[in-house]
Amino acid sequence: MMEPGIKGAKTVKVTSENTAKAYGSGQLEVFATPAMIALIEQTAWQSVAGELGEGEGTVGTRVDVSHSAATPLGMEVRCETELMEVDRRRLVFRAEVFDEAGLVGEGTHERFIIRNEPFLQKANQKKQS
Repeated sequence: MMEPGIKGAKTVKVTSENTAKAYGSGQLEVFATPAMIALIEQTAWQSVAGELGEGEGTVGTRVDVSHSAATPLGMEVRCETELMEVDRRRLVFRAEVFDEAGLVGEGTHERFIIRNEPFLQKANQKKQS
């Protein structure tokens, strides 16, 4: 069984592809909030991937974060996550996001452990209705 305390970290550079302007979430060329959320999700799922059973994965179900400071083009953004709670299949992560000047975002992210094939089958059934 998975235990709290698993940590993850991932760093990305702010480029024209992950700005608010590129995502359509704003007009400026600064690190986009949707890009920060994607970085949090990626850091979290990758941190626990090695603990999952054969054919299992995780899916994001909730994100509650604040994005408190802008990061310009060319700077690096680093996300750090820690698994804080395990409730059967439910995983809750604490996330902090930093740029080279300090904290730019923080919050929690929830994921659920799923069986990949049944999950995809259920999702694909929507196309047949």
